[in-house]
Order: sequence, then structure tokens, then C-alpha cells
Amino acid sequence: MPQLFSVTDTALTKIKNMLSDQKDKKGLRIGLNTKGCAGLSYTMDYATNENIQECEKIEDYDIPLFIDNKAVMYIVGTEMDFIKEEFGERFVFNNPNQTSECGCGESFHVDP
Repeated sequence: MPQLFSVTDTALTKIKNMLSDQKDKKGLRIGLNTKGCAGLSYTMDYATNENIQECEKIEDYDIPLFIDNKAVMYIVGTEMDFIKEEFGERFVFNNPNQTSECGCGESFHVDP
């Protein structure tokens, strides 16, 4: 069975930096939202006691990651990375289940 969710060292470093000044947060929460022309987009927010009740906890790293239960079936095997480009930097998700994405890359589709 593939790993539920993995994070590259580069992304992990960025997440740690983000969390370093958020002492009241429990970690990072990943989910999905219905958005864009392809249907789904990733969401990220700080994990709190209130928003992790229905999440799968990933304990493979030295920071807590939480995956929204509604997103699990769509992101099994996904790798999260952080890239720096000429005009900015961003998190990217390499999802083996993704079957298409919109032209701008803001949303994606997974066949059931």
C-alpha cells in the first residue's frame, strides 16, 4: 500500500519555518476544496484543536501533519514539495491519482 502522504525535505524545512512563530498551532492541516475548472484544489492551514477532529494524523515527520478525512481517498501517495521559481515560491503537490488539471494549474481532477 502506498504511503498516505509524504513531504520532501525542502517542504518540511519551509513548514517548520512557518510553524516556528505559531506556538499555539498543532501543526499543518491539508485538505481539498471544490474549486476551479478541473474541480479540486489543495488547502493548507494551521492545525488547531478545532479543525483536526476529523483528520488523519501523519506522524512520519518531526512536525504533526493532519489530512482531512474527506481528502484522504484523493491524495493517497501524494508528495508535497516546496519550489522556488524566478518570480516566487510555492508548495506543489505531486499526486499520482491526478488524471487532469486546469490550464493554469490551480485545480485538478481525480477519477473515482
